[in-house]
Amino acid sequence: MTSTLLIDDTKTDRLHVRLNRPAVKNAIDRAMVDELHAVCAQLEADPRILIVSGGDGVFASGADIAELRERRAADALEGINSSLFHRIALLPAPVIAVIDGWALGGGAELAYAADFRIASNRSRFGNPEASLGIIAAAGATWRLAELVGEPLAKEVLLAGRILSADEALTVRLVTEVHEPSELDAAAEALADRIAKLDPLAVRETKRVMAADRSEHPRIDNETQAVLFESPEKYRRMTEFLERRRS
Repeated sequence: MTSTLLIDDTKTDRLHVRLNRPAVKNAIDRAMVDELHAVCAQLEADPRILIVSGGDGVFASGADIAELRERRAADALEGINSSLFHRIALLPAPVIAVIDGWALGGGAELAYAADFRIASNRSRFGNPEASLGIIAAAGATWRLAELVGEPLAKEVLLAGRILSADEALTVRLVTEVHEPSELDAAAEALADRIAKLDPLAVRETKRVMAADRSEHPRIDNETQAVLFESPEKYRRMTEFLERRRS
């Protein structure tokens, strides 16, 4: 069976996954969902930075409409896409979405689940689900509002507004905008910056940031207590003090 993903596993601190259904503009079907779950299982067992990208001129055009049309209530309750994107958002290490061109519907929701979004200057973000008689049920109804604010999220979800790359940068939906040819290098540079930090401290910071507000400050203190006993903390702080003295 042809894989829906192209996976670059050559670096020890990161995994680069490219969506690979160019004939249907990287529409997310059940096979792709299953393969992405397998990637998640791998990264849960062996935490690394995840980079997710699409093809030339399209990140992902959304869920596969041919499959979506045939789904019924039981499929909706299974949360086929929403459970995957929730799992991606909760991966231990940071996730970088690299968007070139269209990120629509489920494709946009996949990008919203990432920790960072880097876009090309020809990227477009939108959630046209209501035009197809459904809602954006894989995270957009709440993640997009958290990312850009409720008024703009309502324009996208309730009135079909498409955000350009520059608009997405202005509202910080994306952190960087580049020429398409520069996207991969920009994603690797961001991953390099993350990789220079203590991996355990980064993972714990992400976990604490995702905690419910009611868990603070207890979870902060308990996590810091673990890190205070870390040999890496002692090593990094010793190096810092030695550099300052030199």
